[in-house]
Amino acid sequence: MRDDPREKPFLGVESSASGQRWMERLDARGRNAALTIAQTTAIPELVARVLAGRGVAPEEAEAFLDPAIRDLMPDPSVLTDMDMLAQRLALAINRRERVAIFGDYDVDGAASSALMSRYLTGFDVPHEIYIPDRIFEGYGPNPDAIRELAGRGAKLLITVDCGATSFEALGVAREMGLDTLVLDHHQMDAEGPPALALVNPNRHDDLSGLGHLCAAGVVFMALVATNRVLRQAAIRTPDLLQWLDIVALATVCDVVPLKGLNRAFVVKGIATMRGRANAGLAALADIARLDGPVRPWHLGFVLGPRINAGGRIGDAALGARLLVNDDPHEAGEIAAQLDQLNTARQAEEARMLEQAIAEAEAETAIGDGPAVLVVENSGWSPGIVGLIAARLKERYRRPAFAIAFDGMGKGSGSGRSVNGVDMGAAIRRAVELGILVKGGGHAMAAGLTVQRDRLAELRAYLEEELGEAVNAARDNHVLKLDGALTARSATLELHDLLERAGPYGQGHASPVFAFPAHSIRNARIVGRDHVSMTLASGDGATLQAIAFRAAETALGRLLLESVGPVHVAGTLAADLWRGSRRVQLRISDAASQSAFV
Repeated sequence: MRDDPREKPFLGVESSASGQRWMERLDARGRNAALTIAQTTAIPELVARVLAGRGVAPEEAEAFLDPAIRDLMPDPSVLTDMDMLAQRLALAINRRERVAIFGDYDVDGAASSALMSRYLTGFDVPHEIYIPDRIFEGYGPNPDAIRELAGRGAKLLITVDCGATSFEALGVAREMGLDTLVLDHHQMDAEGPPALALVNPNRHDDLSGLGHLCAAGVVFMALVATNRVLRQAAIRTPDLLQWLDIVALATVCDVVPLKGLNRAFVVKGIATMRGRANAGLAALADIARLDGPVRPWHLGFVLGPRINAGGRIGDAALGARLLVNDDPHEAGEIAAQLDQLNTARQAEEARMLEQAIAEAEAETAIGDGPAVLVVENSGWSPGIVGLIAARLKERYRRPAFAIAFDGMGKGSGSGRSVNGVDMGAAIRRAVELGILVKGGGHAMAAGLTVQRDRLAELRAYLEEELGEAVNAARDNHVLKLDGALTARSATLELHDLLERAGPYGQGHASPVFAFPAHSIRNARIVGRDHVSMTLASGDGATLQAIAFRAAETALGRLLLESVGPVHVAGTLAADLWRGSRRVQLRISDAASQSAFV
């Protein structure tokens, strides 16, 4: 629902450079909740305002700052089929049966596969991880791979971060005599594929309320349930908390809501990661020259992209191999490979994005353009189209698909959505209507396969199916602000204070502050398309600031061309500069004087 238009915009900004209306995050009720938190706890007032602005009740505030997995994790049995899955996995452990772990090629898939592998290794259970080739095999289990795994002696097949819609492949598994356990979190049809147990909090008959978990979170709960079964048989079980670094990595990189159990996974997992017990993650942090202690953004923007690079343009199994590796030398070699692949991925992404923007500009040249952007090219890498879709979504503030076609007219595409527009449901319906060969996903992201001769039909379908929801979402384009600061008040101490209410991410937004009437000095383009500058307040204090990927946007143009004071909005961050920590503003929006009411 759109914010009450009668409410005054923050600092009078009705339409910013990004086309947003600035509004104060806290309403009267929120301000009262913040006051209660500050008065009844030892939590500082500013942190109390941040917590209240994210729906944290006064009685929950202190526990929120130090989440405990033991308190937040429900009984795994609340997940449909979990007890059956745990019993069968425990049986495989007792019998030392050969297990095949079939994972996805992204970070969540690699982490889920590594988590299951490390668990089985602890019991000396023979097993292997199979990650399909994104280009030649596509997403999820396929019949040929299943036959290959069965031929190598597998008795139990466990799919992680995939499998919930793999009817044909799991049918082959049954024919080959394999029992199949599915651990997934993607949206699925009412009827699942043939499997002994299918654990997915997003299946229609699951009432657990855990649909916000990533696949690694679901796997972790499955291991908790299996530990319980084994302990009942007086079998010693591993301490699962030692692997929370892997769960945290997947939770951040899969962009699931950082609430409840997910938030506890990340808080405790980052603490584990700082101990550098996982040789692969330690090697990757070193090769990436990670600055300072591990923080949530390092997972999403430094470590995650390197692990993903293997699945996008190289060996899809590299990420899982890195996460299960205990040899520092070998882990270093894998990390170096992933780092090189990530560099190559960045160059290819830049080339593809330039072409995609040119097509999108043509699409939006007349009027406001389509509600859903669909761009395509026969020379694109299928492994990078998801990144292109994400960039287009950010730039044009609407759902976007990028599709790579091969020489036979078959397109592999990926889409990214905006809040309030369920992309996954629309894609599943397009499959049912025969517009797509296959497809699936969740509300904010989806993948698809389409024949070129159905592309026009797909575009028309997306306009009809999602147009109204997209228009409603864009009509409510509001930037919510947690308060106003100046260059002088934006200190490292303030940043560290705000970190107490983190980690921030999907479902737990970073605090955004306005910097009223600041001057911009030395604005320049750095890197490929970032805009760096110094903000100066009226009292002469300065603050370093940067707007990522903004050079060719309306925001970037305003920052580069501004001659008078502007209102700037962004989040505080800390970085290392010549060996010392300093505070920095990451700009998300700005408004010129003409936008003030």
